[in-house]
Amino acid sequence: MQTADIRQPGSRNVLFIMCDQLRPDYLSCYGGVLQTPNIDRIAARGLRFDRAFVTSGVCGPSRTSFYTGRYPISHRVTWNRVPLPLDELTLGDYLAEAGRPLHLLGKTHFVPDAARLRRLRPDPEQRRLLDEGGFTPVERYDGHFEPAADSPYRRYLIDQGYKGPTPWTDYVIGSTGADGQFASGWYMRNAPLAARVAAADSETAYLTSRAIGFIEQQGDTPWALHLSYIKPHWPYKAPAPYHTLYGAADAPRPVRADHERVDPHPVFGAYQRLEESECFAQDHVVDAIRPVYMGLVKQIDDELGRLLDRLEQLGRLDDTLIVFTSDHGDLAGDHWLGEKEYFFEPVMRIPLIVSDPSAAARASRGTASEAMVECIDVVPTVLDFLGLPSQEHRVEGRSLLPLLRGGQPGEWRSQVFGHLDYAYREARTFLGRGPQECNGFMVRGERYKYIWWEGYRSQLFDLQEDPQELHDLGTDPGLEPVRRAMREDLLRWLASSRRRTTESSQQVLERTHAHERMMGILIGRW
Repeated sequence: MQTADIRQPGSRNVLFIMCDQLRPDYLSCYGGVLQTPNIDRIAARGLRFDRAFVTSGVCGPSRTSFYTGRYPISHRVTWNRVPLPLDELTLGDYLAEAGRPLHLLGKTHFVPDAARLRRLRPDPEQRRLLDEGGFTPVERYDGHFEPAADSPYRRYLIDQGYKGPTPWTDYVIGSTGADGQFASGWYMRNAPLAARVAAADSETAYLTSRAIGFIEQQGDTPWALHLSYIKPHWPYKAPAPYHTLYGAADAPRPVRADHERVDPHPVFGAYQRLEESECFAQDHVVDAIRPVYMGLVKQIDDELGRLLDRLEQLGRLDDTLIVFTSDHGDLAGDHWLGEKEYFFEPVMRIPLIVSDPSAAARASRGTASEAMVECIDVVPTVLDFLGLPSQEHRVEGRSLLPLLRGGQPGEWRSQVFGHLDYAYREARTFLGRGPQECNGFMVRGERYKYIWWEGYRSQLFDLQEDPQELHDLGTDPGLEPVRRAMREDLLRWLASSRRRTTESSQQVLERTHAHERMMGILIGRW
């Protein structure tokens, strides 16, 4: 077993914080509508990436890219609840191999490859890691799946006096209506009502408290923790006082235009027909949901303040790499759509802030970068910080440390890529597509965003002239050269994916034209 070098000051601990469905344009450090002073504190200590993107607008594929450092077409988790193939490795696996367990508090959306595990029958310790995607859970908590499991959070709620078999449903996302009757948070019309759970017992506060407790217990032992909040993801339900901190007048208006609904692209039109999209197309729904979303973001910021204060008291801010991000954004009525998934900027662009405690990163603290970065860059960044092998034969991302430490990272990427497999969505049935006919790919460059759809025409947006992506130029004959060039970029990207993952590049170099030297085999010699 390889052991990471933990003796160097500033290269000791890792705190990987992820929110769920958080847009950067709601954070004050990104010029957003909310005052988020504690997320701003992380930005003041680190480098804020203004052009950071996910590889998919769906929780499962995006998180798997964060955890593997690989695109969805490589790791093959193309939708929620799709099992991770057993031959894939995660950041938790890499750290475990180095004797550094990656602890988990919160959500991963990970599903193990149970069918193959039954055939292989690994030993209990191996099975534990495989069942959790390489993580060592302090507590795995996936939110809306909690009522079916006797989780520690469920038991905590019951111990706090929230009685009944389903305290999450009854209190965490439950409210009391004006008529005194129970009002379920599953219905968005009830979003403005306060949750029946106290703010101190809510999911965000609970996970924060557990994170503080975990860090305190480590003492002088180096640690790595993935703190994965499940908010501001739906159900949009906030405890008092966060449910009424903001009103409709405080929230940004949805970005959309009437012409987007007139003869739209077939896939775009199918997504507009989904129930959540038809709801969010109505102004009163947007006016009800967006202020609650803002309250949930504000609570995350307040709780992060509590966490940062404790880290500072313990002296851990000086030796901990902090990564703050989100698994994707939220449309909430933009482009007449609800939820996420599509390739528009409010979904694909995310907050990403990296605070590197090393002295070499001092010059970049409190600054912003325009470099195009992707969620797959988190794995190589953490490995680089801990002095572990880069796994470049598998990992498709790049370490961000050179950008933080003023080095020369070489030629940086000028495009980012995304994938959507909508086979599991009702949109597929609207279009009459088969399960293997539902792929979309995005290439987003400096000026243009190109979207290729299986079976349909492509889409193109000019982000310079149309930053809100309201005008689809996919049929503009004058821009065919742009579309052709970006199709070629997409093909090159597809061809460059890491498919040979069982041997390192060094092993390939050693074995190149080595059959005669290594095995005495003569091929084609006269």
